[in-house]
Amino acid sequence: MTAYKSGDPTTLNRLYGRAKGKPLRTAQQGLVDTLLPRIAVPLEGEVTATRLFGRDCPLHFEIGFGGGEHMAGRADMLPDHGFIGAEPFLNGVAQALTHLDGDNGAHPPIGNVRIHHGDALEVLARVPDGALSFLYLLHPDPWPKARHAKRRMMNDGPVDLIARKLKPGGEFRFGTDHPIYLRHALMTMRRHTDQFEWLAQAPRDFLVRPGGWPETRYEAKARAQGHEVWYFRYRKL
Repeated sequence: MTAYKSGDPTTLNRLYGRAKGKPLRTAQQGLVDTLLPRIAVPLEGEVTATRLFGRDCPLHFEIGFGGGEHMAGRADMLPDHGFIGAEPFLNGVAQALTHLDGDNGAHPPIGNVRIHHGDALEVLARVPDGALSFLYLLHPDPWPKARHAKRRMMNDGPVDLIARKLKPGGEFRFGTDHPIYLRHALMTMRRHTDQFEWLAQAPRDFLVRPGGWPETRYEAKARAQGHEVWYFRYRKL
């Protein structure tokens, strides 16, 4: 008899953590009411670039995009690519919509992003196998207590799913500032060396944020608190 029930996010079939925080500002609520329905991922059926963007293009997926800084930054860098972001926290969705809408006139709207307000794995399961060029998991909730380890997205079930959805040569990017999660993630990925090649030749490769990797607010907060941040890039074999 084990102390804790087994499982991981692909088998637990529930979301953990906050769904909503402080009340949205009027402008944010307006974007949730008007922009989100226009760019929402369909609730049923295959999730493909052609269905979402009307054309075949490289497809990116971000699990838990927080406030959307990284997702919007990458989408702005790569306007010919399509981006899917999933986030259960409404306030994060509202912040991402603000970025996509142009940050109150600071830049043009970003049109190559589709959002799912809810469970990332439900949408990821509907992406055809081998369809993704990039998948991002940046600063996920660490769930540091041992009894909560099954809630971590870096577990065998989600990693197997990520491997199926990435095309050969596609890239999985992971970032964290939490040492417990770091150790757990490294042990998990060591069990998947038949699926992924770690793109690191020297410590600098995972201690310095790579080019083309926009900073998230969670990363900025971690640095402000004096935390070390680690960056990992894995190529799908």
